[in-house]
Amino acid sequence: MEIIISEDNLPVFEALSSPVRIKIIELLTQQPMIMKDLAAAVSLSNSIITMHVKKLEKAGIIHIEMIPGKGGGQKLCSLSTDRIDIAFPIKGSARMNQHTSSVMVGHYTDFDVKPTCGLATKQGLVGGSFDEPRYFLNAERVDAKILWFSQGFIEYKVPNYLMDNEIPEELDISMELASEAPLTNDNWPSDISFYLNDVKIGMWTSPGDFGGTRGRYTPEWWGLHINQYGLLVRIKITHAGTFIDGLKVSDVTIDDIAIRSLQWKFRLAVEEDAVNVGGLTIYGSGFGNYYQDIAFKLYYRT
Repeated sequence: MEIIISEDNLPVFEALSSPVRIKIIELLTQQPMIMKDLAAAVSLSNSIITMHVKKLEKAGIIHIEMIPGKGGGQKLCSLSTDRIDIAFPIKGSARMNQHTSSVMVGHYTDFDVKPTCGLATKQGLVGGSFDEPRYFLNAERVDAKILWFSQGFIEYKVPNYLMDNEIPEELDISMELASEAPLTNDNWPSDISFYLNDVKIGMWTSPGDFGGTRGRYTPEWWGLHINQYGLLVRIKITHAGTFIDGLKVSDVTIDDIAIRSLQWKFRLAVEEDAVNVGGLTIYGSGFGNYYQDIAFKLYYRT
């Protein structure tokens, strides 16, 4: 995740200021852990470990989930991110503010997909089988945490909280993506195009569809022979153009995308005339290696 140095992000710096909490992060880097096991690993009582964990959760560094266990529910702790980028405020502004929103993988508003395709919740396949585009209209699709297709597009509507007296500086979009190959294939390139409010902002080539090792958050029922995790892709739309993972991909600026629209339309597409038509897999919170959905951050000044 990326944070701007500001008072709003003091919980992150506080969370990282304790050797105990650093040790907790190191342990969770290896694997998710039950709260009581975490307490034993750092030789602390349950009440003290709970205090530390709550600070990390408030900072957005870890995620806590209740799971069944012997004698009742247990708290499973896992990392929400694998990195923190710290950015300074833009020169000339006294303070950078941000509006944030997150769209779940299954909350798309339009689609046109071709097999192989499908989607699944944390509990099972939506519709009960693979490669049937009509299941993308199934009522259960709103709970989907992963979806995939070989060609076509998926589109989302995103709320815009920008006020009239706020001047947009940068829009950041991040999501976990991969290609869609038969079973899995680490060498299966796919050209994925991104559109915002019907403007093509850029294209990113996914190197493959990754499997063999279970994704950090991928459920146990999901077979190891199919896609397990993707790569975290970061798009930045600024006054200087659009960048993906730090590389400039187009001259489209934040002024070119109708940034003040009441809502934004965000489309991901694998187009028929692309050089590499290798499909698309989108991972949400509950699948893959990053516990997040499609995340949007709009940085602005007043």
